[in-house]
Amino acid sequence: MSFASLGLAPTLLRAVRDQGYHAPTAVQSAALPPILAGADVLALAQTGSGKTAAFVLPLLQRLLTAPPRPGPRALVLAPTRELAMQTAQLLRDLAAALPQRLKIALAFGGVSINPQLMALRGGCDVMVATPGRLLDLIDHNGLTLAGVQCLVLDEADRLLNQGFADELQRLLALLPPQRQSLLFSATFPAAVEALAAQLLREPVRIQIEEAPPQIAQRALQLDRAQRLPALRQLLKSEGWKRALVFVASRYTADLVSDKLFAHGFKAGVLHGELSQGARRDVLEALKAGSVEVLVATDVAARGLHIEALDAVVNYELPRSAADYTHRIGRTGRAGATGVSVSFICADGPENAESHFRLIEKRQGQRVPRERLEGFEPQAVTTEAQATGGIKSTTRKSKKDKLREAAAKAAEGSHDGH
Repeated sequence: MSFASLGLAPTLLRAVRDQGYHAPTAVQSAALPPILAGADVLALAQTGSGKTAAFVLPLLQRLLTAPPRPGPRALVLAPTRELAMQTAQLLRDLAAALPQRLKIALAFGGVSINPQLMALRGGCDVMVATPGRLLDLIDHNGLTLAGVQCLVLDEADRLLNQGFADELQRLLALLPPQRQSLLFSATFPAAVEALAAQLLREPVRIQIEEAPPQIAQRALQLDRAQRLPALRQLLKSEGWKRALVFVASRYTADLVSDKLFAHGFKAGVLHGELSQGARRDVLEALKAGSVEVLVATDVAARGLHIEALDAVVNYELPRSAADYTHRIGRTGRAGATGVSVSFICADGPENAESHFRLIEKRQGQRVPRERLEGFEPQAVTTEAQATGGIKSTTRKSKKDKLREAAAKAAEGSHDGH
């Protein structure tokens, strides 16, 4: 199937070719015709399946043919600033090749609202935003939603998981009842089902069953002090051109990035305390190849899409199995293969082996443990310790200490008598 057979206008077909799109993906082939026909759509598709273009292309075509109205004519809501930025960038890249000038506005929290208010002077055709910041703009009289003809909820499951349910209800109340609504989600839990029932009218349902990502998972046992030299060894020996290293805090992200850079690696950092300009610069550097190793926290990497990412390294394990799945899903996208490597340290403040076993249980897959030559660990969690059967004999538990203190107090009392 070709884009031409899906009903795209010639000007958009040229824009698609200019952006290097050769053939539509499964979700694009299924979603474009009903969206172009004006139907509401509920699409279940994984991140990396091409879903953004599946709603961006028909949305642009509608704007080319529909009469202008005040305020944004299309509204795209996204759960994170990174996803909002990527959607807005794709809209701008495709719109640049069109004969009619379209204004794409972008808004997200964590930065000053004033430049975003200034950018809305004179209105816009498309508003791409996170829900909280959009409400802030409305409260500042920066825009009205009365002219919205098409609403898109992108990654609806994450919009609800990240606590935007109340904001979504407030925004839906401000939209005109006569509009086209599109809901895209990777999963379909009860909360998303309820939202779809409220939002969509006789929707066309699309569910793309794709082969699972081809990600080879590895787990390396090593001591905490060995993580940096082991990471350097992996980066040298594995031949990864682009790697994403996950850590738990801004401090660790800065530290690891600085240490790698000092050893000659093209390393960059991405965390929530960076300015938006700094975030954009490091992502552009990664795309251009001047950064090859990006050290990031979970907050900064939400919604992050990196083309041809060879590997993900869990320098520190995530808090939850869901975060683990999200992390490793940054690689092995769109049919490519990838690898994830998790560092399992028995000498850490928490039992990393037990935590990783919980992750394995949740994803229904056992990852063989490995040891990197030259980095064999001094501390290793036993089977009993990993499953909680036996407490470590190297450190007394709080309960044991309380028992000992009570016993000594009892002995002292007996001696006194």
